[in-house]
Amino acid sequence: MDSGTELKVAVLGLGYIGLPTAAVIARTGAQVLGVDVTPSVVDTVNSGRVHIEEVDLDGLVSGVVARGTLRASLAIEPADVFVIAVPTPFDEDRAPNIGYVLRAATTIATVLKRGDLVILESTSPVGTTEKVAELLAQLRPDLKVPGHSAEGADIAIAYCPERVLPGRILIELIDNDRVIGGITPRCARKALGFYRRFVRGACVTTTSRAAEMTKLAENAYRDVNIAYANELSMLAGTMGVDVWEVIRLANRHPRVNILQPGPGVGGHCIAVDPWFLVAAAPERARLIRTAREVNDSKVDFVIAGAAELIERTPGRVALLGLAFKANIDDFRESPAVKVAAALAHRFGNRVDVVEPYASVLPSAFDGTAAALVDVDTALEQCATFVILVDHDLFRSIPAQERAGKHVYDARGIWPDQPAPAPVAPRLVA
Repeated sequence: MDSGTELKVAVLGLGYIGLPTAAVIARTGAQVLGVDVTPSVVDTVNSGRVHIEEVDLDGLVSGVVARGTLRASLAIEPADVFVIAVPTPFDEDRAPNIGYVLRAATTIATVLKRGDLVILESTSPVGTTEKVAELLAQLRPDLKVPGHSAEGADIAIAYCPERVLPGRILIELIDNDRVIGGITPRCARKALGFYRRFVRGACVTTTSRAAEMTKLAENAYRDVNIAYANELSMLAGTMGVDVWEVIRLANRHPRVNILQPGPGVGGHCIAVDPWFLVAAAPERARLIRTAREVNDSKVDFVIAGAAELIERTPGRVALLGLAFKANIDDFRESPAVKVAAALAHRFGNRVDVVEPYASVLPSAFDGTAAALVDVDTALEQCATFVILVDHDLFRSIPAQERAGKHVYDARGIWPDQPAPAPVAPRLVA
């Protein structure tokens, strides 16, 4: 695939992955159309602005929109490459929901032509790319679809999951290695040519099923390791031991690297994707299921510990952070939101929330008297602090400004503060 300016790319879904991906591709000179179902997102992108917080994304989007290589639309248009970057949530029973992916494929089918390349980037259960191929074969019987034609194929279909860290997305989209799985080897090679336009990391080709499971395995690996840290923190809290010191000392062993615990696990990937493996083989995924349950249970443990401190200390309470990780504005599946909302519902107008990446409180706070305030107001008015997110802003508060505060630190960022008395874990209504 040549690197000239004639290539047309359509990216379906302009969220935390789709918009950065579209902008990076547009920077290569390709003509990129970003497709989204939300009119405000389309209008924002077409004005050269962004609707999500990500380092350097605003400048990149502004530049490629001004140069005319990126535009957004509610409607699909013909292209040479179609990239699907839509959500893949799970249902109430934790079964994976690929409805958005199949709807995106249905949309693509209306403009698909011979020679096109369709790439699924959304984290998906094993076999989803094959279902996309099956759907396209049904909707476009005039085209030879890979895996559904004995006489070759008119189009190529591949799976290439993102593997980026929020806050470093623009760097990691380019520098990280990519796993590219094709329905056929020819599909993988064609997708490889496309990613070579903008990826400096190694691009490794495989089957679509192997690539799908690789992405799920990566996220489940992280979840299991975090679960160990979170379980240690609950054990240490129950035993009256400083878990941060334990981890610091244990990590001096040359073959030990325990992660840092927190109030749980959030985000659309690590908190969701392991359930796709559990759903595929419930009787086999015992460790993965247990890790998910441990990380989910940490939320209740933190609620109990923070509530115990709040109950025995008078005055106002500041809850620091709502995002699922530091220095981003992404609240999806955030354990901090769950903890803070539970405390706000319980302690009413005593509660202030500090979240520098939010302009309004999430819907989980509806019906509470909690107020969104800045950090200076919290330091002036609040006697008790519950740290839920390790934003740089919170780390930067000097010791003299937080002296005398009662602190429940679920992130270990104020080590000079005395730890609250440990309490046995209990559920807080």
